[in-house]
Amino acid sequence: MGTHTQLIYHIVYSTKHREPTIIQDEKKRLFAFIHHLLTNKNCHLYRINGVEDHLHILTHVHPTIAISSLVKDIKLASDDFIKREGIFPKFNGWQDGYGAFSESIKSKDRLINYVKNQEEHHKKISFLDEYKALLMEHEIEFDEKYLL
Repeated sequence: MGTHTQLIYHIVYSTKHREPTIIQDEKKRLFAFIHHLLTNKNCHLYRINGVEDHLHILTHVHPTIAISSLVKDIKLASDDFIKREGIFPKFNGWQDGYGAFSESIKSKDRLINYVKNQEEHHKKISFLDEYKALLMEHEIEFDEKYLL
């Protein structure tokens, strides 16, 4: 019998100190780099997007990969790419933590749209409010002092 999995994660992380350093004109280069990285790890990217201070990644994760290792690899490699290519001159790195939320395949289309529409979404809601809502939706307990 073969191995069959459906491991979909919604990954969210921000720039260091949530500084607005991701430049609109260059972010597609970053997204293409992350897409390539995920493909090389046998993951399937459903959607990636973000605004000036954070990213959202919706991806299937290969069953041999721990989510913590995947996020670490994405952040380290993309940090190096950004600095090497100079695409975001004021970028000072990624925050230490991240959010990774397991998702149902039935939510995939809704989440693709959610990630796709980040620019519109953040005209109405801050990253902090969005992140707290994600934590509550997934019933994750948190202390607000660690969200700052």
